[in-house]
Amino acid sequence: MNPRPIGTMTDDLSALGHLDALESESVHIFREVAGEFERPVILFSGGKDSIVMLHLALKAFAPAAVPFALLHVDTGHNFPEVLDYRDRVVAERGLRLHIASVQDYIDRGVLRERPDGTRNPLQTVPLTERIRTERFDAVFGGGRRDEEKARAKERVFSLRDEFSQWDPRRQRPELWQLYNGRHAPGEHVRVFPLSNWTELDVWQYIAREKIDLPAIYYAHERPVFRRAGMWLTAGDWGGPTADEPVETRLIRYRTVGDMSCTGAVDSDATTIEKVIAEIAASRLTERGATRADDKLSEAAMEDRKREGYF
Repeated sequence: MNPRPIGTMTDDLSALGHLDALESESVHIFREVAGEFERPVILFSGGKDSIVMLHLALKAFAPAAVPFALLHVDTGHNFPEVLDYRDRVVAERGLRLHIASVQDYIDRGVLRERPDGTRNPLQTVPLTERIRTERFDAVFGGGRRDEEKARAKERVFSLRDEFSQWDPRRQRPELWQLYNGRHAPGEHVRVFPLSNWTELDVWQYIAREKIDLPAIYYAHERPVFRRAGMWLTAGDWGGPTADEPVETRLIRYRTVGDMSCTGAVDSDATTIEKVIAEIAASRLTERGATRADDKLSEAAMEDRKREGYF
């Protein structure tokens, strides 16, 4: 993760290449937040979008250090490869990492395990409480509009009330890349520097910048089992059952999250070039293809966002 030099928003974006224009816009957003807010934080899980987001933050402030801490909501069911990557990057870059643990809330009786074993919906309380106790006033997330229809509704600067809840009717116009960070005491703003990127943009940028990723994103042999049309990794979260046989397959992950709801795809894409070709031919978004928690209802993501989820 060695950022190339980047210009400023005074560049003529129409004269830039597609990836350069996206990069310049994202860097501008990081710098805008640094100028407007007192205690921003970057959500960093070790997933590809948060990795690209951190890479852009490093570019935005180089050669100085990133002036923000990182925050990860750990479900306790995360992929070990991704957690190892997260910890390695934090150590190498000398970054500050806050961890909000879902398991801690379960142990204290604040949260209760779900019958289906997934902890993804349980992230909301640890996230919102950590935002409140640390007084974070801007929270960067790696959400993109192409991922899911609820995320497509959201602005780059997305206001949350004192309960961290999202009201689509309070969306603010964002003309000419002018962002309104005004908020009342107790409120905060969720910020999405990758809003206008697509999954293909992200991978082409990773290739161009030679960004290191957890190996889970590339094809590898792994013991998996079939559930609800997806290949899931076996684990102590509750899978598989007796009638769900485990088999070793050549798979990769398009997105990573809680092991209980993040599916793998059959793939022989062992290199970044093959991954890009695979995505270019796909007709399904990464969340639509591999995230069980988004299939609970038509409005599953929007319902969680209204409650404070990212």
